[in-house]
Amino acid sequence: MKTGRYRLLREQVVPRRLDEVFAFFSQAENLEAITPEWLRFKVLRVHPKPVQQGTLIDYKLRLRGISLRWTSRIVEWEPPHKFVDLQVRGPYKLWHHTHRFAVEGESTRIADEVLYELPLGVLGRLAHWVMARRDVEKIFDYRAAKIRSLFI
Repeated sequence: MKTGRYRLLREQVVPRRLDEVFAFFSQAENLEAITPEWLRFKVLRVHPKPVQQGTLIDYKLRLRGISLRWTSRIVEWEPPHKFVDLQVRGPYKLWHHTHRFAVEGESTRIADEVLYELPLGVLGRLAHWVMARRDVEKIFDYRAAKIRSLFI
């Protein structure tokens, strides 16, 4: 994209009930279980609990040797079908992550849509093609494999 805004879409079906799958994703601490170890991802604070519209989630991670702090706000909360988190502090100019959950027979379809943009204009677009795109894809590939193993 010439604008520097990118979209990642991932879907998978797991052989579990919708309420069970949504319950797992509604616990912010479970992000640690589906995030690659090489990111050293740690949830620091979730406020207020339980997660709801307006909840702030603070975490830290390490990306390419750089320690980062990140804060997301839950901007939409529609249990058990959807929630959206938006980065309010972190490395991206924009990180808007929509999580969708739908019944599919006896299973649940999980869909992640991430709209993201790096800072720094042309330099950010270059960084996207050189490394950031692959990093984001690698993280979500890992996430899909972990989700598959947790829900089978």
